[in-house]
Amino acid sequence: MMDVLKDVNRRFDHAALKPQTTKTDIVTLCREAMEHDFYAVAINPVWVALARETLADSRVRILTVCGFPLGASRTDIKQIEALKGVYDGAHEIDMVANIGWLQADDFISAEREIAQIRDNLPHNVALKVIIEAGILTDQRQIEATKAVINGGAQFVKTSTGFFGGATVEQVLRLVETAAGRVEVKASGGIRTLKQCRQMLEAGATRIGSSSSVSIIKELADPDPRM
Repeated sequence: MMDVLKDVNRRFDHAALKPQTTKTDIVTLCREAMEHDFYAVAINPVWVALARETLADSRVRILTVCGFPLGASRTDIKQIEALKGVYDGAHEIDMVANIGWLQADDFISAEREIAQIRDNLPHNVALKVIIEAGILTDQRQIEATKAVINGGAQFVKTSTGFFGGATVEQVLRLVETAAGRVEVKASGGIRTLKQCRQMLEAGATRIGSSSSVSIIKELADPDPRM
């Protein structure tokens, strides 16, 4: 247990992705990330420049999204959105795959889109691909992960959180399919230290959560079950 929770703060993408998020919320998010030394903040593209300014001289990275949360934008629009995010200061992009293609077993089109986004980004910018695992069958989760791998991304991510949260079973399936070729990010509905620990034990290497601060505070809880 202690091994997976070692430096767990550096596993967090501290998120504020709801549509009602304000400038004040973003500043607060960034300050929390600096206070707890989270790996990154996860924010919508409109806030990237503000986050870059707020996080100046810190090691907290900036993650922004493209095609979020539906994944149904045109590929060229996703490319532009991702690249504009990088120009504004983002270090990582979490893109939503075209879930309609995944649901229709058109994994070739999904893979092609991922490759186009990846090829359009600087090499030092990590690309994570959200497959909305809760909507997909087990086999489609496997095939979607293969598309992510073949498309050249660095992570497969369980979900946006808008349509159901991550499960341990999903993470185990994605990790097994990835076989070390890409990393797995668990995201959606992760609100407790217990959930966080379970995801990390299942093989996730990054956690996306808007409850990062309260999870970290649980580490001080003397309850041995935590």
